[in-house]
Amino acid sequence: MSAASKPHVTLSGQNPFQLVIVGHVDHGKSTFVGRLLYETGALPESKVQQIRAVSERRGQRMEWAFLLDAFQAERDQGITIDVSRIPFKTDRRQYVIIDAPGHKEFLKNMVTGAADAEGAFLMIDAKEGLQEQSRRHAYLLSLMGTHQVSVLVTKMDLINYDHAKFQKIETDIRAYLRELGFSPRAVVPIAAQGDEADNIVHRSTNMLWYTGPTVVELLDILEPRPQNEQLPLRMPVQDVYRLDERRIVAGQIETGRLAVGDTLIFSPSGKTAKINSIEGWNISYKPNEASAGQPVGFTLDQQIFVERGEIASHAIDPPILTNVFRGSIFWFNDKPLRAGDVLKMKLTTAEHMVTVQSVDEVIDTENLGGTGRNEVQRSEVAKVTLRARGLMALDEASRAPLTGRFVLVDNFRIVGGGTISMDGYPDQRDLVTKRGTNLTASVTQVDRDARWKRNGHKGAVLWMTGLSGAGKSTIAREAEKVLFLKGFNVYVLDGDNVRGGLNANLGFSPEDRAENIRRVGEVAALFADAGIICLASFISPYASDRERARTAAGDAFHEVYVRADLEVCEERDPKGLYKKARTGEIPDFTGISAPYEAPDAPQLEINTAALSIDEGVAALVAYVEQQIRLT
Repeated sequence: MSAASKPHVTLSGQNPFQLVIVGHVDHGKSTFVGRLLYETGALPESKVQQIRAVSERRGQRMEWAFLLDAFQAERDQGITIDVSRIPFKTDRRQYVIIDAPGHKEFLKNMVTGAADAEGAFLMIDAKEGLQEQSRRHAYLLSLMGTHQVSVLVTKMDLINYDHAKFQKIETDIRAYLRELGFSPRAVVPIAAQGDEADNIVHRSTNMLWYTGPTVVELLDILEPRPQNEQLPLRMPVQDVYRLDERRIVAGQIETGRLAVGDTLIFSPSGKTAKINSIEGWNISYKPNEASAGQPVGFTLDQQIFVERGEIASHAIDPPILTNVFRGSIFWFNDKPLRAGDVLKMKLTTAEHMVTVQSVDEVIDTENLGGTGRNEVQRSEVAKVTLRARGLMALDEASRAPLTGRFVLVDNFRIVGGGTISMDGYPDQRDLVTKRGTNLTASVTQVDRDARWKRNGHKGAVLWMTGLSGAGKSTIAREAEKVLFLKGFNVYVLDGDNVRGGLNANLGFSPEDRAENIRRVGEVAALFADAGIICLASFISPYASDRERARTAAGDAFHEVYVRADLEVCEERDPKGLYKKARTGEIPDFTGISAPYEAPDAPQLEINTAALSIDEGVAALVAYVEQQIRLT
């Protein structure tokens, strides 16, 4: 058979709907799932008899939870420790029901169980009502983007099917979920332990006041999330194998599709190549394409070096490149999490060492407010900023959940996990991508030392960073005048003289701000190379942007931190910008709705809350005379 007549082969598959069952300890999760399987005829009679015999030996009535509580410890203590995954089927479709532990000590297992869920049942005991752990579980579901949540109010038989008590619980849980940004698909009153199962498969005769769906009816109206194959391509590289003369890149496609002939970009390295072939095992013909959910191996048309942890994507819609992001995390470790802690972060197949740059807010799951503390205790949730040593390839969880989640590891133990947000931070891909080709660096006929000698001073970039209103430009302009009169060749760059021309096409999004600083850093470096002292006065809130400016200027770069606390700057507010930011007129305003990363070790710090403008100018001029004038 000729190549032209070979059939079109696709690797594909259909996954069942994944539903997680969560809730406070002993609120009836395992009992409910066991009864659901029995009522729908999913259990063989031998299994039912086995559980009945175990229950009788223990002097208990039929305990449906034993179907799922596999560990002896679970049976003895009456709690679920591990995560159970149960295949299940209705007339409409297939499911995987995930029974997750509710006890506080096993919160990590609950998160593991809920990680891939498309929907969730939150169980609430009718007798106990909404508990702290119930709120925590609901909050974690919202963190992971599992907004298709339904509530089952269990053990209604223990409160004599009281309608008023059910209404109170329904009102409370709906109000809490509304604060989290979503509403339950349904709140269903059920009873699973008695002689009859109420509102699970059959409508309850004990609760005629309830007119909503039964559990099985509710299952079949839940909507599967958008097909992962319709999302942008993301394939984390698992490994690269040598087979015969081929180098096969292997991994699982998390989202999107790929096909022979596609051009892929591997992030964060930025290397590109075309797919030459998709390899298969024990099949008659090689596949032409593959889609989300499928493990795949392929060869490339070039022998580029690709390693585990990189993410393959199409060039038109690649993942974000960054060395810093905001994480909404849940913390499992006994040791509190603090700013400065260094941990290993696992993101798909990649591993990165990250530092906790800041603990931004520890969340009180009871009222969803902040606790005011700056450390995260065990079983708490928090918003933190994490910084890596190099660039990472990732996505925001709101856009791509599978590549927007991570876990934190300390001494080979998982101690936390969370979701990624880039709120206030730029995608750094365009800042590090080189697009020019066939470029040759020009060689000047006048070297740097000759320029310096004639000027009597070195060329330099004095990079003045600080919040708006700290006094950067005021000090820079005054210092420029003083230094000029002293014979220095000096010039000020600030927003006023670059945004009107050089950067007139840039706005104030995180990406545009980063590009603004990248351009200024390159121009300032040219000033320094020409023997000029460039006073660059820019908020430049991101440490990564200032580091790029330092790299461009090399040893001519001097970081000057013009320091003033936010309260001081806001009180000054020379241009009325803080007032507009507080009212929402200016989005992404540094210090209010966007981050400012203060320098760790600046060459010079000028505290304008303690010094006058004249004293700040004097400090800057003295630094120039000591460090930059040639002796």
